[in-house]
Amino acid sequence: MKGPYQRELTNEELANLKDEDIDFSDIPELDETFWKNAEVVETVGSTTPVTLRVKTSVLEAFKADGKGYQTRMNAVLEAYVKAMKKAG
Repeated sequence: MKGPYQRELTNEELANLKDEDIDFSDIPELDETFWKNAEVVETVGSTTPVTLRVKTSVLEAFKADGKGYQTRMNAVLEAYVKAMKKAG
């Protein structure tokens, strides 16, 4: 494990970490290039219902485009996962 920890943290230890103590240096920024190359991905396969907290501004932006906002949100997340797999 990288960083100041000599062992993998437990779920409880992770949950109790302060935001400022989390090292995000190995996570790439989602810059204009990422969004320029983003693709709409049609959902294939099953979905799992979840409860997800998102900023109100994000939800309103997706809802502003009308019906199907949850599908569009899922497509953005799926495109992100696909891009991360290509990058990794």
